[in-house]
Amino acid sequence: MSANSIITQRKRRATRRNIICSVLAVTIVILAVLMLIMGSTVYPLSEVIGALRGEQIRGATFAVMTLRLPRMLSGVFAGIAFGLSGSTFQSMLRNSLASPDIIGVTSGASAAAVFCMLILKLNGAEVSAAAVTFGLLVAIVIYLLSGGGAFGGGRLILIGIGIGAMMHAVISYILVRASQYDVPVAMRWLSGSLNGTKMAELPPLIISVVVFGGVIVLLSPRVRMFVLGDDTATALGVNVGQTRLLLTVAAVGLSAFATSVTGPIAFVAFLSGPIAARLTGDGRAEAVPSALVGAVLVLASDLIGQFAFDTRFPVGAITGILGAPYLVFLLVRQNVKGGAI
Repeated sequence: MSANSIITQRKRRATRRNIICSVLAVTIVILAVLMLIMGSTVYPLSEVIGALRGEQIRGATFAVMTLRLPRMLSGVFAGIAFGLSGSTFQSMLRNSLASPDIIGVTSGASAAAVFCMLILKLNGAEVSAAAVTFGLLVAIVIYLLSGGGAFGGGRLILIGIGIGAMMHAVISYILVRASQYDVPVAMRWLSGSLNGTKMAELPPLIISVVVFGGVIVLLSPRVRMFVLGDDTATALGVNVGQTRLLLTVAAVGLSAFATSVTGPIAFVAFLSGPIAARLTGDGRAEAVPSALVGAVLVLASDLIGQFAFDTRFPVGAITGILGAPYLVFLLVRQNVKGGAI
């Protein structure tokens, strides 16, 4: 293959990637506007814009600024966080099963949050802080048990699945022991929901997306080299250990902060990377397209859950319906190929 043909193909891939990212960004804007307009009362776009400008419009100002805007923003930033986190793990470990909700990170954050809500009777910032802290601790435990510096992908996934099962058992035990009057609140949070999100809860999530997301985007050229293997990446000048540690901290931080606000929205981290890879045609999950796909998945699923059925469903129920068949398909395909995790 000549140099000119290689350059031409790279330009075509870059053009396709830019187009896909633009389409995804426009889709996010459209979905965000729909979330601000639609609800128990449908407000015209002019009133929504007026409310966002600070005008006092009866009914619209409260609905948009207090209820719908925090819900929309939490969906956008949580989707970006989950999408970035999942694609980073999948690219770094070269395995489609390596996402925070599969390897137990979000389960650890959820266990801490449920313990705080039902046993310690805490809420708000305390629950979020506990979820983030314990999510990071669980990630450290998984990292150490998987071999630390060796960080074997298959070993990490298997250990993460085991730790996740332990965390689910802890959650089940707490739910059984808790007062029946407190359980519905925890169950609604565990299902992954944007309901009741407040503006005061969003700054830590937004900051984490800016900081940790920026780290991942800056390191994304090195992530592409991981596909070639650790030895090749080292030969190309990548400090594999340092890069992997930075990416792990950033990906875990994104997942933990998103989970602390919205609960564990199922399969968004798992699906975003593969969908982005298919759309861009690169065969690998890149950071920016995966982040945009994550936001689209959360916003679209929330709108479907709220307005497509007679009964309203949390966003996590809809993403679970989308993600579970793909997980089964992936496991069956690997089993048919005879490949290991």
